[in-house]
Amino acid sequence: MFHKEGYKIILGALALTVGLIFLIDYLVVLPWLRIALMIAVALFLVLILQFFRNPKRNTVLGEHTALSPVDGKVVVIEEVFEKEFFNDKRIQVSVFMSPLNVHVTRFPTSGNIVYSKYHSGKYLVAWHPKASEENERTTVVVENENFGKVLYRQIAGALAKRIVNYAKIDEKAIQGSDSGFIKFGSRVDLFLPLDAEIKVKLNQRVRGGESIIAERR
Repeated sequence: MFHKEGYKIILGALALTVGLIFLIDYLVVLPWLRIALMIAVALFLVLILQFFRNPKRNTVLGEHTALSPVDGKVVVIEEVFEKEFFNDKRIQVSVFMSPLNVHVTRFPTSGNIVYSKYHSGKYLVAWHPKASEENERTTVVVENENFGKVLYRQIAGALAKRIVNYAKIDEKAIQGSDSGFIKFGSRVDLFLPLDAEIKVKLNQRVRGGESIIAERR
């Protein structure tokens, strides 16, 4: 299954692949070079297909848990001052996505969407310390009775040129459901209450909609 944000790009890549294969077959005389170029073109299509894949996830709904919004590697766990929405201290957990990861963003908790805002910005590498404040990004806050307010921020990386955010204020979020997409390499920051019990470690691999990032009871 592929994400709807990739349909046009996949069709374009498919058309380009077919065209290039016919062109290579017509123009390239050396058999080994013809085969090598065709394989390279086919691998390009495979990379596009794998980037926009949208696998089904077995989300276990929990009012006391915050799930990872995305697939990737945990690169930050620290107490920070969050100044866009909370204006106080929160625990930040950041997940970095390489181009090989699934790039669907999912709601970390269920609840009411109380904040959703897009910010234009730069395209620093996603792991840069200033990326959270200076890169193109979207900020969404979901509130439920048990976990309180949870903020997650989609951040564009050096390759990401478009962030898609489906979250709208006053709509209901369902934990683990599709909340957006980031195209080509990026990161998501999760800001949690200070009394949340963090369940992941640095460099741990997580799966969006399945891996528990934190619990709060």
